[in-house]
Amino acid sequence: MLGTVLHAPGDIRCEEVSEPEILLPTDAIIKLSASCVCGSDLWPYRGLNDVAEPMHMGHEYCGVVVEVGSAVKTVKPGQFVVGSFCLSDNTCPHCKVGFQSSCEQREFMTGAQASLARVPLADGTLVATAEMPSEDLIPSLLATSDVLGTGWYAAVAAQVKPGSTVVVVGDGAVGLMGVLASKQMGAERIIAMSRHKNRQDLALEYGATDIIAERGDEGIAKVKELTNKIGADAVLECVGTKQSMDQALHCARPGSMIGYVGVPHGVEFDGQQLFFSQVGMLGGPAPVRRFLPHLMDLVLTRKINPGKVFDLEVPLADVAEGYKAMDERRTIKTLLRV
Repeated sequence: MLGTVLHAPGDIRCEEVSEPEILLPTDAIIKLSASCVCGSDLWPYRGLNDVAEPMHMGHEYCGVVVEVGSAVKTVKPGQFVVGSFCLSDNTCPHCKVGFQSSCEQREFMTGAQASLARVPLADGTLVATAEMPSEDLIPSLLATSDVLGTGWYAAVAAQVKPGSTVVVVGDGAVGLMGVLASKQMGAERIIAMSRHKNRQDLALEYGATDIIAERGDEGIAKVKELTNKIGADAVLECVGTKQSMDQALHCARPGSMIGYVGVPHGVEFDGQQLFFSQVGMLGGPAPVRRFLPHLMDLVLTRKINPGKVFDLEVPLADVAEGYKAMDERRTIKTLLRV
């Protein structure tokens, strides 16, 4: 079958790879309806993460079950399913309190930019729809498997409440989903920090009330100006760099929360600054499985349309162009048709 393999920084190929097989009785094999390129895929693509050997890429996925292991009870062949990028049993103590991304059996999904994919821990990871969804809903259902769930977690971690003022740091796909989530949670004012017109427009469509194009000290000053020098009630950090985290900390008012979901690269904290900021922080890899049934329902009932975040669609064979377009910021997020 065809699959995506990263051989070295900048060297991404669609090539023939072996079809996945059931290796454990808890596995399932799914035929992908669509996959996509994640912002975190760009870290190794850019050489910021080591690529010691060829990597099979892809961790966002939805599709139809074609085979299950003997122990799988909750999904069956022929069902349409969505799964989290974090694989979990959904029964361990951490899963039971809603942190499936810290499951005692946690694995991270790989190999989903392909025709078929093996999903370990299928019972705990996959959620099936009642019937085959409409084709036009596939992009939005795909978004629930990671990017929407991650943006949603950022808002939950930041304790976004009805009537609150929210700042979203980062205008990538996760940041835009953070805007959508904050709107769904009843935020009154949503300040999106973005310098790109197409992303600003989508942020406004998803519920942003204000756009700040400046970064660093200028951006922080603009937030303070818009909030009567107080700062935001909740801040969503959706990038993962030192600059974005510093910006998030300085935009948050005392007593607020920062939900941080950007995979950190070069982030360091000053103990004195944290101590006197009196700001709470919660984040990490999103427990998407906690939110998946609710998010899928919002999509299936057409109450939200996160699929608009995919502004480029290419066939799997052209995956290299999909990565390049995202790397050059010519597109927000690439959808791969498999």
